[in-house]
Amino acid sequence: MPIPRLNKEIREIAARKGAVILAHNYQLPEVQDVADFVGDSLELSIKAGETKAEIIIFCGVNFMAETAAIISPQKKVLIPDYTAGCPMANMINAENVRELKRQHPGAKVVCYVNSTAAVKAESDICCTSANAVKVVNSLKDTEEIIFIPDKNLGSYVQSKVPKKKFIIWEGFCPTHARILKDDIYRAKDKHSQAKVMVHPECRPEVIALADLVASTSGMSKFARETEAKEIIIGTEVGMLYRLQKENPDKNFYPASSQAICPNMKLTTLDKIFWSLQDLVYPVVVEEPIRSRAKMAIERMIALSKQD
Repeated sequence: MPIPRLNKEIREIAARKGAVILAHNYQLPEVQDVADFVGDSLELSIKAGETKAEIIIFCGVNFMAETAAIISPQKKVLIPDYTAGCPMANMINAENVRELKRQHPGAKVVCYVNSTAAVKAESDICCTSANAVKVVNSLKDTEEIIFIPDKNLGSYVQSKVPKKKFIIWEGFCPTHARILKDDIYRAKDKHSQAKVMVHPECRPEVIALADLVASTSGMSKFARETEAKEIIIGTEVGMLYRLQKENPDKNFYPASSQAICPNMKLTTLDKIFWSLQDLVYPVVVEEPIRSRAKMAIERMIALSKQD
């Protein structure tokens, strides 16, 4: 079926069934185009909690759909491809977190949302790349932070909150790890006037070369507001579609064409169509993990709504 027709069919079924389609910034262009809302992990978490829709089609990876199911257990949360996992999330489990807490009994656990529900359930508060510094700064009653599971984001936050002691888990995002400092140098050689924006999941030596370190929502905001006409983007390449679409008068270049998350590309229009048609694949988080994980997520969302 041609993309325009399939897009129309999906929108009609979604309207008929009272479904909302949420898509992450790294999704395929045609998936972003069919979605009701496109955003980063924090924005999608908030939307999932606020939507009045009875059905949420989550175009992302498993931990994102899990987060929506944790926040809104009364809604039917569906993921079009149940094999869309996250390697970083698989680098830590609940027992690992419990062992860290035994070793550091006075510490608070800050858990990046790129993690399983079981890991969130062992944590004090969640964070995203957009609010991680704010989350750590909010923990005024502790000087010791267990940061899981991303060592690069943890290292970046530690540089912004140097007064606290960090115990950082050795997880990482394989996609962002593909972006090397030499990639930045090469991109700058080709586009000498371009600003460099990178995601905090990047390696520290890549972050050190950036004009701006930001989540994908932060990148979108900067791209709209900056006077710069050329920007090098150090994150998953799917982000460039949204940036170019929102800013047609500017040019965006990937820091590395290798920064592709295969799991983010598993969701297609065909899979969204069948997900709506057959109501597959449901994502359910069982108790008591759901309730415990929800507390950590809700603390993050409440903090993010404060200004």
